[in-house]
Amino acid sequence: MTHAGRPRVTIVTPYTAAANNGNWHTAARWASFLSRAYRVAIEQSWSNAPCDLLIALHARRSAESIRRFAAAHPDRPLVVVLTGTDLYRDLADSQEARHSLELATRLVVLNDLGPRRLPHPVRSKTEVILQSARPLRAARRPAQHLSIAVVGHLREEKNPRLVWALLRKLPENLPLHIRHVGDALDPDLEREARAAMHDPRYCWLGGLSRARAREVIRTSHLLLHPSTMEGGAQAVIEAVTSHTAVLASGIDGNAGLLGQDYEGLFTENDADAACELVLRAARQPCFLERLRRQCTRRAPLFGPERERAKLLGLVDNCLFHSERRT
Repeated sequence: MTHAGRPRVTIVTPYTAAANNGNWHTAARWASFLSRAYRVAIEQSWSNAPCDLLIALHARRSAESIRRFAAAHPDRPLVVVLTGTDLYRDLADSQEARHSLELATRLVVLNDLGPRRLPHPVRSKTEVILQSARPLRAARRPAQHLSIAVVGHLREEKNPRLVWALLRKLPENLPLHIRHVGDALDPDLEREARAAMHDPRYCWLGGLSRARAREVIRTSHLLLHPSTMEGGAQAVIEAVTSHTAVLASGIDGNAGLLGQDYEGLFTENDADAACELVLRAARQPCFLERLRRQCTRRAPLFGPERERAKLLGLVDNCLFHSERRT
């Protein structure tokens, strides 16, 4: 150990709290979980400060910190958490990302289907840790229309254009209201979001605090999550733990949370399929209720204590074996 007393754990994430994105929320939540047993610091890149274990979110963006820590402390545990862009884009294109996998003592993926995207030689050191959200009580929802939440910053990976295409396909007399939460990270998408608000059924709310975004989800009948790339969609988890049904693209980062047999999945980027599911939910209350029940059965997987236990078990195990080596 680098000091007497509680071991030090450093979490490296390329994003700060200002980003208000999934990677930052994961880092902050994990720091809270670990702080009961360890001294924890969060850094954007490893500052060379003493630590007994490094957790790096993002194999490519944190590659330089991963490389320096592995070189400085080859005998200390190094955990690399793979994001959606790691698993579903960067590993194919980035030698840095692939090298991070080799340097890691342990790898973490955030959905049940994630391991199948990894090279076979590293799967044996990979663990699935599903993220969590505090469960909320079910809310009363509007009786006069179908309320749909969309939660995700305006960027290509979140696929907001499918939301706007869906709106154009749905019958104009269908009673529904779409509330879209997310910062504008792309000027073109911001212009399109503002243009979409000419339809009174759609409202782009911009960026909101996490608590306010969760309230939008909780008071909606459905979360629509059409993303094209996810490590493990936090918005989906927040819907499931808020008694809100989900319609989502069938990518691994969604299906790996909801289950491959979940009835609310549609083919990625298929606005026609998404439109059909929305119409079923609006016109068939029994279908909407069935989706909600399926989500309720998945909810225990996303309990904070379950995530905390998995994380502490991983860190404890890594440090125990590190002590054994020394």
